[in-house]
Amino acid sequence: MAANLIPGKEIATRIQEEVKQEVVELKRKGVIPKLVAVQVGENAASAVYVKAQARSCEKVGINYRLHQLPAETSENELISTLQALNADSTVTGIILQLPLPQGLDVRKIQSFISPVKDVEGVNPTNMGWIVYGRPGLAPCTALAVRECLAYTGVKFYGKEVVMVGHSDIVGKPVALLLLDQFATTTVCHIGTGERGLLPDHVRRAEILIVAVGKAGLIKGEWVQEGAIVIDVGINRVGDKIVGDVEFEPASQRASWITPVPGGVGSVTTAMLLANVVKAAENL
Repeated sequence: MAANLIPGKEIATRIQEEVKQEVVELKRKGVIPKLVAVQVGENAASAVYVKAQARSCEKVGINYRLHQLPAETSENELISTLQALNADSTVTGIILQLPLPQGLDVRKIQSFISPVKDVEGVNPTNMGWIVYGRPGLAPCTALAVRECLAYTGVKFYGKEVVMVGHSDIVGKPVALLLLDQFATTTVCHIGTGERGLLPDHVRRAEILIVAVGKAGLIKGEWVQEGAIVIDVGINRVGDKIVGDVEFEPASQRASWITPVPGGVGSVTTAMLLANVVKAAENL
């Protein structure tokens, strides 16, 4: 029996409508949500993302500005720019566009974004609150995974969760968010794969989340019957966009599965907007 699709676009639309209403309420109180994106140099993928951000913000009534800096901008100059935005009372949210030019320390620079304006949830303070079980502005993709899981109505308590991938913005925060719900969470990474243990871990998963960026990494036959599969991967193969999980065979075994495209990615953009509103409310 084919799995139920988790409709990322539908979930994203609902979140965007909620954000739109919250923006109206904020403006009635005299609070104007404003997101500033900082981009250093030129990058084709980043430019596409910036345009999508601007369109999304316009739809829900959030003010948006792109602050562009030349590629030769020094680390200190970039940090000074972020500190100026931190001090600007009209700016309620800040996002640093990646990738940065070579020679710039991403983690160090992100730590200079004010935690209360850090709408991507990448400041160490915001990461730390996830560890304490009190997530505020958490990474958008991690929040999107949680929203997709919530759509299924699954109860996390005691469930066997396998998170494949341990990045700072997906794997680690997702694992912590679900641990806080008393899921039994295993995190797999390159070391797991090199020892040949990945199939065994995947087969045990009642909830499987994959965020690696490698097409077809997870074989459909590994998926447990009735499992929930959240595929965060976005990979171009020929003229197609595919995830990290072999979709067709996995969908014949899973109870729920996210499509790629149209799944987690759609919800991630909506969660950025939700974080912008949350930041504006807390200022």
